[in-house]
Amino acid sequence: MGWIHRTWGGPDELARSGCAWAAFQGDRIVAVACTYFLSTAYEDVARATVPDPRLQYLALDCVNALCSDIAARGHTPSWTCSASNRPGRLPAWTAGFRPEREYAHYAVGAPATRGSAAAG
Repeated sequence: MGWIHRTWGGPDELARSGCAWAAFQGDRIVAVACTYFLSTAYEDVARATVPDPRLQYLALDCVNALCSDIAARGHTPSWTCSASNRPGRLPAWTAGFRPEREYAHYAVGAPATRGSAAAG
């Protein structure tokens, strides 16, 4: 689940951000939803869960709680994934998100490194 806290600078920073919900099994995080990208009007939601189908609804609960927090902050929750990303689209649909537009993502050069202005 390391990718999910990358835009916050690490797990500690994400935990302190107030922009995440997690589900635990004992002392282990098994599902998390967080604001992945934050703008002045939108907060793009990301979620991750351990690969156990019995725990999938915990991720949905985290997404729903996060979306309530996002709305309380006066922002609009968004969910971004490619049209071909069925594993990403299915939980978005289940959480109530509906497609607004399709996109193509192009990149040139090396990926951005930690600490750069462009995270992703």
